[in-house]
Amino acid sequence: MNTLDAKRVLETALLCASQPLQVRELRQLFHDELGADTLKTLLESLQQDWQQRGLELVQVASGWRMQSRPEMRDFLDRLHPEKPPKYSRAAMETLAIIAYRQPVTRGDMEDIRGVTVNSLVIKQLEDRGWVEVIGHRETVGRPMLYATTRQFLDDLGISSLDQLPPLETQGATEGFFEQLAPITEEADPSQMAMALENDHQDEESQPGLSHGDSTAAGNTP
Repeated sequence: MNTLDAKRVLETALLCASQPLQVRELRQLFHDELGADTLKTLLESLQQDWQQRGLELVQVASGWRMQSRPEMRDFLDRLHPEKPPKYSRAAMETLAIIAYRQPVTRGDMEDIRGVTVNSLVIKQLEDRGWVEVIGHRETVGRPMLYATTRQFLDDLGISSLDQLPPLETQGATEGFFEQLAPITEEADPSQMAMALENDHQDEESQPGLSHGDSTAAGNTP
């Protein structure tokens, strides 16, 4: 099979798939005759082919998928005028803390936010598939440790936590919120970023404390 035909097969599979496809799944299209490196080269070529189109080929945590470009969202919303579920500022700020500081306990979240975190907020994020319990901290009471999921990365359209905007970037958390869901209250992204950054500086000043764990869920593409 020549390169053009192979790209057509990949393109068709990706357009018809209801969920991201991993490289090992795409290899099955060719009876595993194409190596992983060859497939990745073909996928990158397809990305270039679609650069000027309304759809784009992206790699997310769960694999490769075709999706509409962000700038097309307003037009597509006109076909589906129903409003998507909205989340409170507390829910999205809690999600941001988990994303940037994972793995974290509920107590960690409360220390950063400065207020109590309602258990219903965490349950809402779990039900949405954005966060999950990955273990327990070995301390008094063995509190649960929360981290983000692959679904969280997929919904953001990224493949790893390294692709989250740095906290120092103005408006980073605002864009972070808007990509996932509308917020029911006016959020102050600069205040949230400041709280997270202050926590980051506090950890750096205390040896033995870390502000992330590479084994946290969602951190591995």
